[in-house]
Amino acid sequence: MFIPTPTKLTTLQKKKLISWLFLLPSLLGVILFFVAPFGVVIYYSLINNPIQKEFVGFDNFVNVWNNAAFKQAASNSLIFSLIAVPLAVVLSLFLAAVMESRIPFKSYFRTFFLSPLMVPTASVVLIWQVMFHHNGIVNNFMVFFGQNKIDWLKSDKAAIVIVALFLWKNLGYNMILFMSALASIPKDLLEVAALENANKWQVFWIVKVRYMSSTILFVAIMSLISSFKVFREVYLMTGDYPYQTLYILQHFMNNTFASLDYQKLSSAAIIMFIVVTILVYIMYAIENWFGKDIEG
Repeated sequence: MFIPTPTKLTTLQKKKLISWLFLLPSLLGVILFFVAPFGVVIYYSLINNPIQKEFVGFDNFVNVWNNAAFKQAASNSLIFSLIAVPLAVVLSLFLAAVMESRIPFKSYFRTFFLSPLMVPTASVVLIWQVMFHHNGIVNNFMVFFGQNKIDWLKSDKAAIVIVALFLWKNLGYNMILFMSALASIPKDLLEVAALENANKWQVFWIVKVRYMSSTILFVAIMSLISSFKVFREVYLMTGDYPYQTLYILQHFMNNTFASLDYQKLSSAAIIMFIVVTILVYIMYAIENWFGKDIEG
């Protein structure tokens, strides 16, 4: 009687098996803590409530989309990101270019811009409250020059305070990333540009910026993510219901969670996920178009 012998695994199959064994713990973690909860969010967004569990289709999404508080929060978040993220990228790139040049006290400037990363959030909020209080440092400075005081956190100027806080906290980290990218640019590219009589602006824009397109994309994505984390500072300074220009999506999410409205919360989270995904895709498309000749 013929008994087939088990086939031996090839070297390639063994390597694949070992690779999957190493990846298995990470895959299980991703499925357990990311994929499964996201599936639950999608499920909650499609039912009327956790008790009756009746399928309602896209009714929850329509209700959230027509909600005035959601519209206000989404509008404020989008405006903040469209202002703060480009400023964070451009200013940190400018600072990195300045730090690359031979300026005195370079190490002190670098330390100054990195120091916000070491300051706890609560301390940052306290400093900002002291600075922008009605009787704070900024208003006293304005009065000294004959200007009227502004209640910064309870006026239309409130967004300026948060943008300034966001930039103060993120410029240093972004600057270090750009400095590393500038240092990695091949010297032969710069030498060829010099032989072609390119001026400093042409070298910076045509050679350096294009070569750093992938780093710019990474910094833009990280800044976009950080722009949604500014809720911590806004919440500590203004509470659950801040001035209308400071009411962002995380306020809406937090207040909706407090009322245990899972359907509204889940639908808003999915809408937010779709919008962020679209923004990231647009940034990837721009980077692919802008840096395709560099990457080959």
